[in-house]
Amino acid sequence: QVQVVESGGGLVQAGGSLRLSCTASGRIFQLTMGWYRQAPGKEREPVARITTTGITNYADSAKGRFTISRDNDKNSVYLQMNSLNPEDTAVYYCNTAPVPGPRYWGQGTQVTVSS
Repeated sequence: QVQVVESGGGLVQAGGSLRLSCTASGRIFQLTMGWYRQAPGKEREPVARITTTGITNYADSAKGRFTISRDNDKNSVYLQMNSLNPEDTAVYYCNTAPVPGPRYWGQGTQVTVSS
């Protein structure tokens, strides 16, 4: 059974940084992985994705501020977030990308950015 666990969220002031981590068990880590987020009252949206060979793609809102990376040996994917602003407040999830697997949603990690 696939298990996805996100961590690293928290409360940070505007302009601050956080590094999110995601560990995924099972074979899904042989796929492109991505980070998604869902802000209160909004649809879940993609943030960034990375292929198994390290090719990355970012949402416009993340470009220049966020960096996605992965460690295939550790079945882990990371999201370094810099220059955070209140609009980044959301629950962040990792999943396969660009199409997320419905069975692979974890509990996510809350990121709250105060102004």
